[in-house]
Amino acid sequence: MAKRVSHKRSMCGVARPLDAIGDWWSLLIVRDAFDGLRRFGEFQKSIGLAKNILSARLRNLVAHGILDTVPASDGSPYQEYVLTAKGRGLFLLLVALRQWGEEFFFEGTEPHVELVDKESGLPVRRLELRAQDGRIVGVDDTEVRRPTPAEQHDP
Repeated sequence: MAKRVSHKRSMCGVARPLDAIGDWWSLLIVRDAFDGLRRFGEFQKSIGLAKNILSARLRNLVAHGILDTVPASDGSPYQEYVLTAKGRGLFLLLVALRQWGEEFFFEGTEPHVELVDKESGLPVRRLELRAQDGRIVGVDDTEVRRPTPAEQHDP
């Protein structure tokens, strides 16, 4: 198996975060943390992941500042995992992934988990990408602008 390459020096905002959340287990752990899971055993039961792999993924998420460990809320000697501000920042990414999955991986009336507004109980609206002036933009309306050689430097 090839060794994973670190993207920590990449200029790409898609590549850099992959060191922290680039495998599906990590995103499922973060999803479960948003759903209120906090304990190792809760994550293991939900995801069905081997203890050694789950432990490694949790360590990585803590090392990258996405999760933090805190004393167990019930006073037991265990620790719990909670989302940091950085971890909570993944909410829109998970909503986007969820909505993409709902659109392309479920048949029209096939039942699936749904994200709803707590206040109204209604499904949340689809995410929209908007330009600075408020226009909805899509892939054909955007481009990636790379730094010029003069803007590139070693920090």
